[in-house]
Amino acid sequence: MHLPALPVLAPAYVGGVQLAAHTVRHHLVDDDARETFLRACSTNVDQLEAGRWGTLLTSAVVVEEPMPLPYALLLLAVLGYAEYAYGAWWAAGVFLLGHAGATLLVYGGLRTTRADAATRSAVDVGTSYGFNTVLGALTAALPAGPLRFAARAGLLAVGARPLLNRERPTFTDVGHFAALALGIGLGGLVPRPCRAA
Repeated sequence: MHLPALPVLAPAYVGGVQLAAHTVRHHLVDDDARETFLRACSTNVDQLEAGRWGTLLTSAVVVEEPMPLPYALLLLAVLGYAEYAYGAWWAAGVFLLGHAGATLLVYGGLRTTRADAATRSAVDVGTSYGFNTVLGALTAALPAGPLRFAARAGLLAVGARPLLNRERPTFTDVGHFAALALGIGLGGLVPRPCRAA
């Protein structure tokens, strides 16, 4: 019997992001330099309008603060399972498609609504768009029928809650919902490689 290899990319990614955030926050950079670094990695409106498309990648590997342990473990579990079940390329591809896709949807919305200067230049980095996309895509692994429908509806309800409960939802709230919806859509479109059992 051939078992799939244990995840390598997911632990390396989560550990690397966490270690870099801890190092930048506590050891290497003063507050002004840290702020400059975070803004340079951000996918905000000003950055993208200036043609800094590389931030679509850098913003996925940088976080403002070290991730709280429960979130880091949940991120590791979701990405690790995706890598274990479907392979590193599938997990990384869905993560990056979701991160970039949700970011570009938010960018388009902010341009259309003519966001204020503070929003246009806001620090926008983190793992959450990619995480939400992979989580949404993994619902395709559930059996078709009520269980899959309930899982998808539940995730979308959780994602929509900040949009409905806040007087002024943030662009990040919109991005999280968009990422979940993208993930659910990608789950049915992006082929999942079969693993030999």
